[in-house]
Amino acid sequence: MPKRQITGTVIKKAGDKTATVLVERRVLHPRYHKTVKRFKKYLVHDEKNDINVGDTVTAIECRPLSKTKSFRLLEIVKRGEV
Repeated sequence: MPKRQITGTVIKKAGDKTATVLVERRVLHPRYHKTVKRFKKYLVHDEKNDINVGDTVTAIECRPLSKTKSFRLLEIVKRGEV
């Protein structure tokens, strides 16, 4: 079974080797047929402490690394403005 990949923006450095990534998806509202945004936050493992707030990153699903962390950093798509 293939691993899930998520792409989102880093909104918080949540401690050593951990970052909070906000993933936005657009879905069609069932009644009003308008595109609405849905958001979800994931904790991503960053082994080298490379990412900063504002970066756009891609993460891949892995085994659970802690109670809430099940994704690890795959690549940094775009650096944020510093």
